[in-house]
Amino acid sequence: MKTKMKMTMIMILGIMIMGCKQREEKMMVEEVKVDLINYDFPEYKREVELTLDSIAQSVKEGDLDRLISFHAYGPKFTEFKNGEVRNDGEENEKFERGVFGSVTEVSKFDMNDVKIAVYDNVANVTLHTDFHLKFEEDLAVVNEQMTLLFLKTKDGWRIVHEHHSPLNNKEES
Repeated sequence: MKTKMKMTMIMILGIMIMGCKQREEKMMVEEVKVDLINYDFPEYKREVELTLDSIAQSVKEGDLDRLISFHAYGPKFTEFKNGEVRNDGEENEKFERGVFGSVTEVSKFDMNDVKIAVYDNVANVTLHTDFHLKFEEDLAVVNEQMTLLFLKTKDGWRIVHEHHSPLNNKEES
């Protein structure tokens, strides 16, 4: 009789344990899906805005190393400029160091019509430049459409793609 009672108790205990495990599995939290197209990611958007401000400040101060640090150079980095063939990170860095390293004065560095679209850890920034840069006595005015593609990394938001093209004057349109 004792053996039957022990066996019955073991079976009941086993059933209770199995029942608890099944309830545990059912209580798992469902993953919330984020609408990448419509959700604005306001915190990340603010971080990207601050990164753009820091990029502008590095140009104004002539801090080339800081300017370059906002890029995530690697095998995936690309740049399009003025209808030319695609550049890689090495060519981009050489160009930026050459151009911004030759600037003697930044008269104006406006980024107009800025739109920041964040898709979780990727941000697409489009803008119109109005840069007035002096090279010795020569003034260069840079009015272009620019797209910067940013990726959120452990070091912050970094540029992984740039696209530059001339911005038509309103009189020409």
